[in-house]
Amino acid sequence: MATVLSVSGSPSTSSRTNRLLRHLDRRLTAQGHDVVALDVRTIPAEALLGADFRHPAIVEATELFASADGVVVGTPVYKASYSGVLKALLDLLPQYALTGKTVLPLATGGSTAHVLAIDYALRPVLNSMGAAHIVQGWFTLDKDITAHDDGSVTVAPAAGEALTQVVDQFSLALGGTPRLAAAS
Repeated sequence: MATVLSVSGSPSTSSRTNRLLRHLDRRLTAQGHDVVALDVRTIPAEALLGADFRHPAIVEATELFASADGVVVGTPVYKASYSGVLKALLDLLPQYALTGKTVLPLATGGSTAHVLAIDYALRPVLNSMGAAHIVQGWFTLDKDITAHDDGSVTVAPAAGEALTQVVDQFSLALGGTPRLAAAS
């Protein structure tokens, strides 16, 4: 199967975005994909903000993007756009780092006022980086994601069903076979 890079663009250690991505990673793994997680917040700030292309963490992130067949990009929405830490990383990647790759954009936020952030803020950047195919993304309200003390999450039924559909479409685009059971 495919190698999937699952990128969390959240700056927070207790992020619902990050937990949701790791939850969806398990579904992709169950479908036979090799999933590699990248939490942008773990990249040193001096490397991101100083645009240090030679920093080992930036070199490693660039290599992870290069070796992936597909990329899941998850971000919280701030002021109608994706996170600044995600922007900083994307700015340091080669211009066409997504060439030939299938991409699934996901976003979380506190209000439906931000539901179009994927299409108007994130998708144009992913396109400009050469993504071969950007599957339908999904915006999930924070209130639909319940984080548990053990690090797991529960997703509200309607949101969970929608996420299952977009993850399965992504998996199919990568040549996978989606599971029939719904993600919880």
